[in-house]
Formats: sequence, structure tokens, C-alpha cells
Amino acid sequence: MVAKNMHKQLNDSIKLAKSIDVHAHAVLDQSMGAAGEHGPELIETEGQPSLFRVGGYELHGVKYRDSAFMDVNKRIARMSTAGIDFQILSPNPLTYFHHIDAPSAISFCKRHNDCLIDLVKQHPDKLAGFAALPMQDIPAACEELRRAVTELGLLAAYIGTDIGQPLDGAALDPLYETCLELNIPLFIHPAPAGIDGPPGDPHLSRFDLALTTGFAASETIAVSSIIFGEVLERHPGLDICVSHGGGAVPYLVGRLAQASRVRAWSPESLHKDGAFEEMLAKLWFDSNVHDPRSFKLLADVVGTDRLVLGTNFAGWDQAEIHHSPDFLMLMADNARQLLRIT
Repeated sequence: MVAKNMHKQLNDSIKLAKSIDVHAHAVLDQSMGAAGEHGPELIETEGQPSLFRVGGYELHGVKYRDSAFMDVNKRIARMSTAGIDFQILSPNPLTYFHHIDAPSAISFCKRHNDCLIDLVKQHPDKLAGFAALPMQDIPAACEELRRAVTELGLLAAYIGTDIGQPLDGAALDPLYETCLELNIPLFIHPAPAGIDGPPGDPHLSRFDLALTTGFAASETIAVSSIIFGEVLERHPGLDICVSHGGGAVPYLVGRLAQASRVRAWSPESLHKDGAFEEMLAKLWFDSNVHDPRSFKLLADVVGTDRLVLGTNFAGWDQAEIHHSPDFLMLMADNARQLLRIT
């Protein structure tokens, strides 16, 4: 009953929104230490830049406390200034914890989801939330997703691109089926390599390439795995939204489509002309690509009916909103469709 009432409140608010931001991460004070020795831990020393620790990874100099990341009143004030009516809050990519021991990950996700819905309850006219999931234990992830949606009132599943196994692997089919059972979408967003999992290409440690080219590569691999691995063929009706416009997919669409037609490993369903593009058009993408030229390419390649507003709100790369009011309303209507707001 609690979740049902929460969903009704959120539905009523989202119905009225002229702009809906689906790419807005939250850092929750109450979730600190919920993954045991892995943290997360926010260390602040007077006169020194803050330090955010996740396992052996340390992020220096990012202001979390007393910023829109953690102060909900500052968030809502900045939303108003930015022209954002409503936001769906998602887990911080530094704290996916997809590679740590399962009990610690399960503990963290439960605490995070509980704290997130408590935050949403303070401002259901402005905020909703996505569920963090322990992807190293798929049965536990399915169980937590059901709890988060049916008992808490969170609106969708939210995972990283690197979960320790391919996104098209049969092991993930129960999660995809759970999304269909609950009638919710799945959102996918990368994390920097090496936080709690295997290290990435060492070149990514320079010039913040892990956050720029690394994220784009991860998103491109995710989209390719979903399409080439026939995830949507096996799970008709499953809605998956990929961050940052799908990485490099709009630019590489011709090369990926050519591979689908001629390479021996490509499934028969993708051999005919236009088949790759047809499956691509069944995915969803957020608009956080930073440049009107890039956004135009994205819209030209995938169309406009699967695009939703994303800003990475309060982050170093928060995107300026360059869309017209009419296009913001179009993306808001798309978000309502994606989130099953009726």
C-alpha cells in the first residue's frame, strides 16, 4: 500500500512536468559505510579538499556535502534555475559495487534504496528514484528490484555497463524478465574502470579519459552487446535506456550495421539491410551529449521518440539545456512513456 500511494503521488507530479531529467545521481549520507570495508566513506578535513573513498579508490576534490549532490534543498533550487521540473535520482556510479562480495553489495543496495525513497518522500512533487541492484548475485538483484518497486515505490532498475559478465548473457535473463514482470524499464550507465572491479586500459588514467572516452566505449559495448546478443529478441517489450546518447553508437552505426550484415558471428536476425538500425530504434537514450551537433546526429540516427532528457545534474559535466520548450516537452512525454506514467 505504501508503494502504491507513492506511485500515485509520483504519477500525479510527473504528469504535470514540462521537463523530466532522468540522469541525476545522488550521494546519500545515510548510505556511508553500508558496504562494510568497501565504504563508501566521505572524509572531510578543514581546509582540505574532500576525499571520497570506495574500497581502495579515492576521489579527491569533489564537493559532495553541502552541494546539490547531498543537499536536497540546494538540488531543488538549482533545478528551478536550470529549468528542470522533475528529476529521477539514480545511484552514484562510484558506488555500484558490482564487483565486491555479494553480501556487502546486497547490504549497500538495500540501504541505498531505503534512503533514496526516504529522500523522495520529502519532495514527491519534484523527485523520484531508481533502484541500485547487486548484480554479482542475479537472484538477489531480482529480489531487491521487486522490493524496491513494489514495497518502496522506486520507478526502475539502474545498473552499470560492467557487471562482471556480458549484458547479453543468459544469466541476466531473470533480471530482464523481472523488469517485464514489474512493467518497468532498465537504465544502464558506466562507472570508471577499476573502482571495485578490474582495472581498465592504463591510458584511461590520463586526462580524465576514463570519464570521457572510457564511458563512451562502455556505452557503445553495452548497446552492441544488447543488439548483437539478441536481448530484445529474447525479451520483447523490454525497455532499456543507455546514458550519454549511447556513447559512440551514433557515429559508429554504419560500421556496426555492416558488421551485422557480413560477419560470421552475427545472428541471422541481423543479416538483412536495416535490421541493426531497426533493433537500435527499440532502445532509449538520454540527451547528455554536450553539443547540439552531437545531439542532432543522435536524433538523426535513432529518431526522436526514444530520447529523454539527461543532464548529469550537479556533476562536472552537467549539460546545459539547449532544447526548445517544445522539444523538452517531447522528451518529457517520452519519459512518461518510458516510466509508465499514465
